[in-house]
Order: sequence, then structure tokens, then C-alpha cells
Amino acid sequence: MRFPRLSRRQFLAAASLAVPGAAAVDAKCLEPTWLKVRHLRVGTGHEHRLVHFTDLHHKGDREYLQAVIHQINLLEPDFVCFTGDIIEEKKYLAEALEFLATIKAPMFGVPGNHDYWSKVSFAPIHECFNRAGGAWLLDGQRPVADGKINLIGITCSHANQAKLPLDASRKNILLMHYPAWVKKLGDQKFDLMLAGHSHGGQVRIPFYGPIMVPYGVDQYDLGLFQTPSGPLYVNPGIGYIYTYNVRFNCRPEITVIEI
Repeated sequence: MRFPRLSRRQFLAAASLAVPGAAAVDAKCLEPTWLKVRHLRVGTGHEHRLVHFTDLHHKGDREYLQAVIHQINLLEPDFVCFTGDIIEEKKYLAEALEFLATIKAPMFGVPGNHDYWSKVSFAPIHECFNRAGGAWLLDGQRPVADGKINLIGITCSHANQAKLPLDASRKNILLMHYPAWVKKLGDQKFDLMLAGHSHGGQVRIPFYGPIMVPYGVDQYDLGLFQTPSGPLYVNPGIGYIYTYNVRFNCRPEITVIEI
């Protein structure tokens, strides 16, 4: 069977229609739950292994959340860091915590803007994070890894909150929701800072970047940045903002970090 030959003009016309169509299918049907595991090494020594995830925005997709938790457990980290936005609506909190409670490593986290906007009580979140030896850090800090790492969590609610006494004999890791908050840390120096909130823009145009990002991001939209306060990693998150259930060139991510 012979297929009809296309002229160059016909081929380009067909391609111009096919490529946007394929991109739309990818953005809506494939990438939103196409989980990516990224590996990153920061600093020297690399004695400790942590997992960073963020921005669940759980809306009842139990199968997807179960897959996320399963992947975290397969990675067997020393501890897990979460940087905000468990849910958008109060009705989904209990279910989200049911799954988060099955993470097998100590989990430490900070709230995001949607955790506040949902007006949930933080008491069950504290209980969930504490159960496995972790903590829900509201402008506080905890030693981990046999005291070799100091984890600091801030709520991004006032400018001086990260100015806590830091022990130079430990590696200091800062958890925060808004990446642009790195500009408010003054002369504080951290071995690593972790943030979310940006979702990487969710839709990223090759050679251009995100179409848009929310407030509190600035230039820190996705990936590893070297800042005056230390290395900052911005994770693109697991979920999506309501009514914006698309991802393109920006897959949901679990990040494995050796430090």
C-alpha cells in the first residue's frame, strides 16, 4: 500500500497542527501524574540522604497520592522534608494525612499558603508528622541525623523569623514555602534551603521558561540556585492549583538530595 506523497508545504501544515495537539494531550493527560525522581548532591561529604517533596494540593486522587508515598518509601531516605500546601480544601485533610502517615522515615514540614487558606486545624498535622519522629515546624528547629543536621522551618509570616541561632558544627537546612523569602534572610548562611510554591510554573515553554508563576517566587521558579544565603532548591511540586490541572515540560517531582 502506497501512502500519498506530501509536499513540503503540506507536511509543515500537518506538523503545525499535530505538534500543538500532542502538546495539549501531554499537558492534560500525561504530565500531571507522570512522577519524576531527581537526584541532587549538595556541598561536600554527602553523608546524609533526604527526600524533598512539596505542594501536594490533594483533591481526592487516592491512587496518585499512594503512588507518591510508595515511591518515597522505595527511596529509603534518612528523613523527608515537605515544604507546604497539603490541601486546598479542609475536607481532604484527613485523607491526605492518612497517606502521609505511611511514610516510613521521619517527616518534617512547614505550612504553605493553602494550608492557611483552608482554615484547617494544625493539630492533626502536628500529630501525623510527630508520629514517625518528625515535626511540623512553625518557626522552629530540630536536630536530625544523630544531631549532625539542624532542620529549621519557617512560616514566612514575618521578616525576622529565620534569624535563629545556628550551630556551625552542624549542617543547617532551612525549609520554607515561598522561594523569594531567601531575600529576607539577611546575613544568615545555610548549607541548603528547600522551597516549593512555584509549581515550576506548571507550563514551561522550551528556551523561555514558565508562562507565569505565583507571587513569592520572583526569579526562583525551579531548580537549584546559588544565593547569598546558600544553595536554594525549588521543587516543582506534586499537585496542581485548582482549575489549572495541566503540566507541560514540568513534571511533578520527588527530589533525592545527598548532603
